Amino acid sequence: MKARLESDHAIADQDIPTPNDFVEIVGRTPALSVLLEQVRRVAATDAPVLVLGETGTGKGLLARAVHDRSPRGARPLVTVNCAALPPTLIDSELFGYEKGAFTGAIARTPGRFEVADRSTLLLDEIGELPLDLQAKLLRVLQTGEFERLGSSKTMRVDVRLIAATNRDLEREVREGRFRADLFYRLSVFPLTLPPLRNRSEDIPLLVWHHIARRQGPLARRIERVPERVMRALCAHSWPGNIRELENVVERALILSDGPALAADPMFLGGVGREADAAFPGTLSDIERQYILDVLQHCGWKVAGKGNAADRLGLNRSTLLSRMKKLGISRAEAEDRDEWTARALNRS
Repeated sequence: MKARLESDHAIADQDIPTPNDFVEIVGRTPALSVLLEQVRRVAATDAPVLVLGETGTGKGLLARAVHDRSPRGARPLVTVNCAALPPTLIDSELFGYEKGAFTGAIARTPGRFEVADRSTLLLDEIGELPLDLQAKLLRVLQTGEFERLGSSKTMRVDVRLIAATNRDLEREVREGRFRADLFYRLSVFPLTLPPLRNRSEDIPLLVWHHIARRQGPLARRIERVPERVMRALCAHSWPGNIRELENVVERALILSDGPALAADPMFLGGVGREADAAFPGTLSDIERQYILDVLQHCGWKVAGKGNAADRLGLNRSTLLSRMKKLGISRAEAEDRDEWTARALNRS
């Protein structure tokens, strides 16, 4: 909303303040604050963690935040991308193999579980793990024991497991593609990252964060983001989430010649068409509806942490002034809702 009320967003020659002590995770929405508090709590334990979220929301970043704040944080985080390995190689990658176990096995090779002993193993895209290996993984989670490929000797390790996926594992269980017992073992403490479209108030922070991180290597010095550019960034639905936002901002940095952030005209045009379809009307109409939505979500509580003024990034008096100017009142909204309910009942 501040992007709509101000002509430019300015940045000083200093680091962007981070609203939490997770320097690597940028945002201040209530949902994200709750999530980071859950990270603090679970990090101190050895419980398995299941990180859920759409592609590009930062699941790997959240997994690292859990590891870094755990008693194992001084050791390296070991990562395996299950989607990047052929099913025939995942077994040897995770559990290792003996010399001669298969063609090309010219030496004994430890697997990722051995490498991660007394540390943390992140299994990214765990929904891609074949069913036969899911059973072996369940055994390691329960007992800490496994055998290398081609060996009968039982190995024992002390590994804290974090799993991540963009799949709906409960549906995968129902459809027989994921073991129910493994799902329940992994989901002791699930952490769900909200998509960027549900964190629109974080977009200006994320934009400036990426500008600060990338403008040096790209030999740029951005001092402001034009209002129309920031408005377009905030209006986009971001199906690729933060990863897509970072790519768009980096492309804008490359196109920028002066202190104001430029933007790809194709991106601005696409957002305009999307906004026209989703938000018909004038900018005042859009602003009015957005404020109404936030007020209704907050139960019409204007002041206080997590309520309307706080969520909109405005002080109480500024929000009340905008409500008066736009003709927003609770009585009008309740009358409209009552009329709508009667109309639906009649139909």
